[in-house]
Amino acid sequence: MRGPKIRLDKELYDRVKRYAEIVGYSSVNEFVTHVLEKELSSVDESESEEEVKKRLQGLGYLS
Repeated sequence: MRGPKIRLDKELYDRVKRYAEIVGYSSVNEFVTHVLEKELSSVDESESEEEVKKRLQGLGYLS
């Protein structure tokens, strides 16, 4: 599947690659896709936009 590309700095990419290999994913893309889907599913379960904002703030995505 081809789609938009996301850039990661080298250090972060290396960390992601290392963990993907340790956990047994076939590629960095597969690992990142799984992690993002998992995180988004937990956000999707939120009842309101305000709750989503609070979760994202708690995770450090929003200030």
